[in-house]
Amino acid sequence: MVKKEIEKEKESRIAGKITKLKNWFLKSSWKMKVLILLVILGIGFLVNTMIGKSQDGKVTYQTSKVEKGTLITSVSATGSVTTSNIQEVTTQATGVVKKMYVEDGQEVVKGQTIAEIELDLVGEQRNASAYASYLNAVKGVNSANNSVRSARASLDVVYDQIKGHDNDETLSMKETRTKAEVSYDNAYDGLKTAQASLVSAQFSYNQTSPIIKAPSSGTINLSVAQGLQLSAGSSSDASNKRVATITSEGTPIITVGISEIDIANVKTNQKVNITFDSLSDMTFTGKVVAIDKLGTTTSDVVTYTALVQMDSASPKILSNMVANVYILTEVKTDVLMIPSGAINTSSDGRSVQTMKDGGVIWVQVEVGISNDTHTEIVSGLNAGDEVVTSTTAQSASSESSDSTTSPFSGIGRTQSSGTVIRSSGGGVPMGPGL
Repeated sequence: MVKKEIEKEKESRIAGKITKLKNWFLKSSWKMKVLILLVILGIGFLVNTMIGKSQDGKVTYQTSKVEKGTLITSVSATGSVTTSNIQEVTTQATGVVKKMYVEDGQEVVKGQTIAEIELDLVGEQRNASAYASYLNAVKGVNSANNSVRSARASLDVVYDQIKGHDNDETLSMKETRTKAEVSYDNAYDGLKTAQASLVSAQFSYNQTSPIIKAPSSGTINLSVAQGLQLSAGSSSDASNKRVATITSEGTPIITVGISEIDIANVKTNQKVNITFDSLSDMTFTGKVVAIDKLGTTTSDVVTYTALVQMDSASPKILSNMVANVYILTEVKTDVLMIPSGAINTSSDGRSVQTMKDGGVIWVQVEVGISNDTHTEIVSGLNAGDEVVTSTTAQSASSESSDSTTSPFSGIGRTQSSGTVIRSSGGGVPMGPGL
C-alpha cells in the first residue's frame, strides 16, 4: 500500500511539472517557441550524426561453407527429334476413300489392309500405267533369266572342250573360255538389274493400287477417313499423299548442334539429360550415339552434329519437337566444392578469403573442374571451412543504403534491402539415376 501511494505521488508530481511546462510554453512568445524547436532539432541532428559516424565503414561478410558433394560439368545444346520411330503410309492413288479396315490407335501388322480407294479417272490411269510397267519388268526378269541360262550352257560347253588342258591351254582356248565367261558375267549382271527394276515397278504399282496396306507393324494413326476425297493432279504428276503413320517399338533419336568450343568435350556413350519445352514437367535420359566430326559452317560459325538416343520412349514425344539436351561431360562424387564467385584469380594463382577467429585471411587453393555455380577444391581448404562469397559495406548518409559486392568484383552493387543477391547459375536437370 505504501509503495503504491509513493508511486502515485511521483506520477502526480511529474504530471504537474509537465502541465506547468506546457502552460509556460503556450504563454511564451512566438520567438521563444521557434528557438526551443530549433534547439530540439539541432540536438536530434547531432545525435544522428554521431551514431552514423560510429557505424560508418562497418563491413559484414556473406559466407558459404566448404562442402562435399557431386559436381557435374555439362555441355548444353538445343536440337529436335529427328525420328520417333514413326513411319509414314503414303499412296499415289486418287479418288474417294471407299472403306476403312482399321481404327485410329489400333495395332496393325505388316501387310494388313488399311483402306480401299475407289479410283477416279486419273487414279485408274496411274494404276494402269504402273501395272504395264510392272508386267514389262516381269518380262525383263524372265528374259534375263533365259540369257543367264544360255550363257551358262555355252560356258559349260567351252569348259568341256578344254578339259584336260589346264597346263597346256592354247591362246585360242583361252580366248574362247574368256569370251564365254564374260558373256555369262554380263548375263548375270543383266539379271540383277532386271530384278531391281521389277522391285521398283512393284513398289510403283503398289503406290497406285486402290488397296492400301501397312508397310510395317505398330500402332497406326490415321490421316484419312471413309468418304474423304484424295485429290488428283495430272496423270504424269504423281505425288505421295499421307494416309496414316505407324509407330513402332524403339526409342527416339535427337539431332543437336554442338559448338566448336564444346565439341572436344563430347564423346559417344556420354549420358544425357533431356527436357522438352512442350513437356516442362518431365525430364528424360539418353546417351550420345554418334558425332559428325566434319562439321558445318554457317555465317562463320562452326557446329558439329551429334545424335542422342533416348533411353525410353513416350507417346508424348513426337517428331520435330524441340529438345534441350545436357551432355554430362564429367561427374565427380564426394569432392570439396565452393561457389565459383568466391575464387580470386591473379598472376600468383587462385585464392579465397576465409573466416578464421573472427577475422578474414587469404588462402591459396588448387582447383579442379567447375560448372556455372561451383568449383572443385583440390587442396587448400577443408570441409566446413567458411569462405567469403560477398561483402556488405554500410555507410552513413542522408539516405541510408547498403552496398553489396563480391570480394573480387571491385564494383559495388546497391541493394535497397541490404541483402546479397546470389546467382543461381545454369543448373543441369537431374534425370533418373543421378
